[in-house]
Amino acid sequence: MLEVRTRFAPSPTGYLHIGGARTALFNYLYARHSDGKFILRIEDTDRERSTPEAIDAILESMRWLGLGWDEGPFFQTQRTDLYQQELAKLLSQGDAYPCVCSPEILKTKREDAMKAKRKPAYDGTCRPHDKTPVALPEGQPYTIRFRSPDTGRTVVNDQVKGPVVFENSELDDLILARSDGTPTYNFVVVCDDADMTITQIIRGDDHLSNTPRQILLYQALGYEPPAFAHVPLILGLDKKRLSKRHGATAVMAYHEMGYLADAVNNYLVRLGWSHGDEEIFDRKALIEKFAIDSVGTAAGVFNPEKLNWLNAHYIKALPLSELANAVIPYIRAKGLEVPTDQVWLEKMLATLQERAKTLVELVDMAGFYLNEAISIDDKASRKRLVPETKNILQEASVRLENLADFTIEGIEKVFQDMVEERGIGLGQIAQPVRVAITGSTVSPGIYEIIDVLGKDVTVQRLQDAIATIDSRLDSKV
Repeated sequence: MLEVRTRFAPSPTGYLHIGGARTALFNYLYARHSDGKFILRIEDTDRERSTPEAIDAILESMRWLGLGWDEGPFFQTQRTDLYQQELAKLLSQGDAYPCVCSPEILKTKREDAMKAKRKPAYDGTCRPHDKTPVALPEGQPYTIRFRSPDTGRTVVNDQVKGPVVFENSELDDLILARSDGTPTYNFVVVCDDADMTITQIIRGDDHLSNTPRQILLYQALGYEPPAFAHVPLILGLDKKRLSKRHGATAVMAYHEMGYLADAVNNYLVRLGWSHGDEEIFDRKALIEKFAIDSVGTAAGVFNPEKLNWLNAHYIKALPLSELANAVIPYIRAKGLEVPTDQVWLEKMLATLQERAKTLVELVDMAGFYLNEAISIDDKASRKRLVPETKNILQEASVRLENLADFTIEGIEKVFQDMVEERGIGLGQIAQPVRVAITGSTVSPGIYEIIDVLGKDVTVQRLQDAIATIDSRLDSKV
């Protein structure tokens, strides 16, 4: 049996789109599942739109997702000798011919065809009557066209959609090389895939219409076509093709928003592929279970809330040491100082790990830990930092300052003693203290917070809150 060889072949005209990332992921998983090779090829023949920045963005996205390639990256702009060689073969066989129809003439032909309600396909003006090779014109511009069969059928035995039949008469003679000599997509992709012995092509079903032309090119060049699998596109919640109006579509935007690569991979693979009722797969499980015949024919719908749920699961499952390393860039991005005490950082993260959906959200939640001075919500302040709570805050401050056993258990005992001695509910003590030390009415457990903040910071913030109450009282006098 031939070694399985898949490829991902993006055009570097912009960032790596979520849909492209899923295509790369499917090819990567198929290759790994089959103990084959995954090849990365950059299709940069569109020289006007291809940029080094876009290439870098694609490679960065692939590395972040962990989609390591076995060969490449190859660049089509560095493979022109191959294309010229294969083009010469087709010309010598009579399977390709020069066309001197100018762009203006072709435009008129298309317009005339549409007025007559005919398909706006090339009418074969320059097509020879037989496959006798034609000499190339001198002194005038020309393109090279493929002499496509005008009878019979081409069948795409698609591994997702099943057999798809195309009438050859509906396929006009596509251009293989432009008048400036540069080859076109449908031609070079066949040359590359044949030269790289690609055995399996997995791509979006927007490429299906290209496939019969490519199969005919494989046959004319004397190559066995690879297997094809065209996967449905990804749609937004409105069931329209995913675009910027649905939110972020660039892969690295999800990195910047604080999503974990494993969560993004897990989410993307489920947009079209399933394995029973399972939702969560680590990389090892994906490689083990991925199969192309489990890819469905229905379009996947990108649901941000589902991604948030999945990312939250991965954050919760991450060992604290790994979570600490993952969150550090986001702390820096906020302009905050990264804690040098790794043990303290992990202890702090443990109080927030169960609550955060993204790493950015986690850092936002950690603001009262990481900022020396906190901003207290005005509504919470006016409700909880009032004269009636001043003596509670003062007593809590004194007791905590004098507490020898400054542990979660010792802190809890301080609060329980105050509850019993005052004969009030825990919330009447914990809520003013919570607002005083976090600036909000919502936070992790009060005992855990105080334990992480430490005695000095906690007592200082309680004293600051008391000062705020006094200041309000003074302003009313």
